[in-house]
Amino acid sequence: MAKRFVLVLGGARSGKSDLAQKLALDMGGPVLFVATAEAGDEEMRRRIEVHQRSRPGDWRTLEAPLHLADALERGAADAAVVLIDCVSLWVSNLLQAASPKGLEEPDQEAAQSLLSEELGTLHDWYRGGTTSVIVVSNEVGMGLVPPYPSGRAFRDLVGWANQRLATIATEAYLKQFAIRPWRQDPADNQPGT
Repeated sequence: MAKRFVLVLGGARSGKSDLAQKLALDMGGPVLFVATAEAGDEEMRRRIEVHQRSRPGDWRTLEAPLHLADALERGAADAAVVLIDCVSLWVSNLLQAASPKGLEEPDQEAAQSLLSEELGTLHDWYRGGTTSVIVVSNEVGMGLVPPYPSGRAFRDLVGWANQRLATIATEAYLKQFAIRPWRQDPADNQPGT
């Protein structure tokens, strides 16, 4: 089977991670899950735990909050599929790393330069190997323009990263929402049911 580069886009809670996991399972072979999130607070720690429980037990996990390609170079040798979840958090980490004055004064130019270098390295890693890649990212450009500089910088950087990733992708999905069966009792139609 030829290697694939799959981009899965969607809004928050749209089911994009579930779709990406299903695609990884369908591809077969050892899967390496690359986590870009860091547990900076209790809420994020709980979200990470939920994601961890949703993954098959035989998948290896590699944490790479900043330098994806370097981490893949060291940890993906035996993987048939690499699932990166998610670009949005990765971009947030890069924006913070490139902004020495903090997010009140984001350095979008430095962050875009770092992001460009990282995406180029990721592309080179993919081209040079036989591993399929699935990348999950938020679609952040269809909503309102954020009212603060760090939000605008983040939105622009994620949109730019998504464009670059789409040029590499052999296929792309836009997951708009998770479809759940409608139930007669309105109490059963609450989020998470």
